[in-house]
Amino acid sequence: MSAAPAKPAEKIKVFIVEDQPQILKNQLKSLQESEWIEVIGTALSGEAALNQLEKRQPDVILQDLGLPRMSGIEVTREVKRKWPAVEVLIFTIFDEEEKVIEAVKAGASGYLLKGATTERIVHAIREVKAGGSVIQPSLARSLLKHFRVPEDGAVEPPPPLPPGHRAEPTMRPLTEREIEILRLIAKGLSNSEAAQVLTLSRATVRTHLEHIYEKLEVNSRVEAVTEGLRKGLIEI
Repeated sequence: MSAAPAKPAEKIKVFIVEDQPQILKNQLKSLQESEWIEVIGTALSGEAALNQLEKRQPDVILQDLGLPRMSGIEVTREVKRKWPAVEVLIFTIFDEEEKVIEAVKAGASGYLLKGATTERIVHAIREVKAGGSVIQPSLARSLLKHFRVPEDGAVEPPPPLPPGHRAEPTMRPLTEREIEILRLIAKGLSNSEAAQVLTLSRATVRTHLEHIYEKLEVNSRVEAVTEGLRKGLIEI
């Protein structure tokens, strides 16, 4: 018989932003039953959320993308500007892909489809709190469009430098292990899942990710995957 997962030493502090009172009530009820989560506040609008966050910051904000007045994208941008350590997970629907991309570019750590199970939500919250992201390969493909990469996968060379300007230092190449991890992330695997596949500890995977971020000059898994695709280091 396998051992039960150890109980967390400290619960993850979560703040919920949802403009539909009944949905908010359901989310609150389900998350309060989790031994991993402590809901420290709720808000029906982005403006109300920002006011509350001035007093107390959570670890993770669970936020509807389709908020009235101040959009979920604007709220995400403002949260990351004021409190960069706070992670933002957004709720979306199938036909909001472009908005999801904008939210990720604004600093969101990932997204969940509305109707996700409590187990899936809790797993996502734990993943972003641990430094991961919740993305799907389809989102990485869409992000790639913003770089205008040709269909054959070739990356257009940079324009010639003006006279008197020196070229920037060449990017340090990723190691074979780093490329392997980047491929798994691009397929949507979490840090924990990548660690299991490669028979590594999650801490080791996270260290490799930090090196990947540094070499690719990015700040998130989504950016790393997109940059890896743009440079032809990985394929989806």
